[in-house]
Amino acid sequence: MSNIVNIRPDRTPVELEFIDRLVGRYKDTGPRYTSYPTVIEFSEHFTEDDLLGYLEISNQNEIPADLSLYLHLPFCSHLCFYCGCNKVVTKNQSKARTYLDYLFREITYYGDLVDSKRAVRQLHFGGGTPTFYDVEQIAAILEGLDEQFYMVSDPSRDYSIEIDPRTVDHNYIQDLASLGFNRISLGVQDFDPEVQKAVHRIQDERTVNKLVEQARSDGIGSINFDLIYGLPKQTIQSFSRTLDRVIESSPDRISVYQYAHLPERFTAQKRINESDLPNTRTRLDLQKLTIEKLLVAGYVYIGMDHFAKPNDPLVKAMSDGSLRRSFQGYTTHMDCELIGMGVSAIGELEGCMYQNAKTLDEYYMDLKAGKLPLRKGVVLSRDDKIRKQVIMDVMCHGRVDKRAFRTLYEDDFDLYFADEQPALDKLYRDGLVDYGPEYISVTEHGRYMLRNIAMVFDRYRHSLTSETRFSKTV
Repeated sequence: MSNIVNIRPDRTPVELEFIDRLVGRYKDTGPRYTSYPTVIEFSEHFTEDDLLGYLEISNQNEIPADLSLYLHLPFCSHLCFYCGCNKVVTKNQSKARTYLDYLFREITYYGDLVDSKRAVRQLHFGGGTPTFYDVEQIAAILEGLDEQFYMVSDPSRDYSIEIDPRTVDHNYIQDLASLGFNRISLGVQDFDPEVQKAVHRIQDERTVNKLVEQARSDGIGSINFDLIYGLPKQTIQSFSRTLDRVIESSPDRISVYQYAHLPERFTAQKRINESDLPNTRTRLDLQKLTIEKLLVAGYVYIGMDHFAKPNDPLVKAMSDGSLRRSFQGYTTHMDCELIGMGVSAIGELEGCMYQNAKTLDEYYMDLKAGKLPLRKGVVLSRDDKIRKQVIMDVMCHGRVDKRAFRTLYEDDFDLYFADEQPALDKLYRDGLVDYGPEYISVTEHGRYMLRNIAMVFDRYRHSLTSETRFSKTV
């Protein structure tokens, strides 16, 4: 079957009316729900003592949870105009070396706090550009982690690193494999030259393909491509060509994010000409194009922004109900507690979430003083945990089982969410959900609107419409 799937310019009036109605009725801003509650609900009243208390509780559980470690490496050599990550753009390697000194302090701090028997099943280096560091520095970080944590080496581990293809060569990829990384994520975004110019990220397609070939020959078991739709100069035709090229490269996973244009928050985005951005209808068409094209190519649609090949662990997790969404997107490691380290990193334990200081100065200051560099967090109430589960069911499985809800929480779903019923009725009338006495399920059209559906169950939803906090849901 051909990979070519076209969005027809001559769609029927009924199709166009439906799209226009969606755009008109669901033009909110809202979270991507990588957590619940979202980060804007984190409070500075959450202290180091609070976090230490939850760490102690988790250590003392009869069967302590395995761990997922996230390390934020914020440095980049080049500025990409679209980027909303916490980053430091510099070519000064000494700044990056200084950062490692403090990161090792934090690693040691957590190593002393965490039970040494708790296995690290998942590890992720994010940024910024982790490959700003040379292989020797990456190896030193891993050595520091190995000294402080129980780093497993069996095939079930999930050790990944984000890669800017412009910063590495085949030797670097080979070294990453020898260090134990078994997943890599390549920042592709778009292969179209005009789009690349508009976002100040020029990279050759052949370079990406060569890195993919090298990774496979070195035994790296999983390769992910990051793409973004809604970028300036992007059209249906240009992004269709990008998708064709991505499909030819055959990565194991593909993450396709909607561009969030928030120049009030991210200064670099002010360099993007807003008149070059696709309009709302085009963004919907780009999303529809992506889903249809990747499904035809044999990928499984995991959820809002993730696709995977049928034999991928994400697909198995989706099938058996163990799929979860975290600060790293969709994950198979639902049973792990997350410890985030590095500037602005976020962690999640049973019962609480926290975030580190966002600036280097604050991060260094706390570690110099012998303190954890956290700045805010949240303790989850019973209601938070209930709503978190329902939102995760929507985002990960497209279905909420009311019978399971009664069993788990000893509460009637319809009574508990009686105040949300009018909003659910609206979703039903608009063809985005179906529901009955025992279930709520997301429809074919509703999968384009997962964020809007999840927002119905968000107790804090009335604070989610600030134009400067979140991107548009459509």
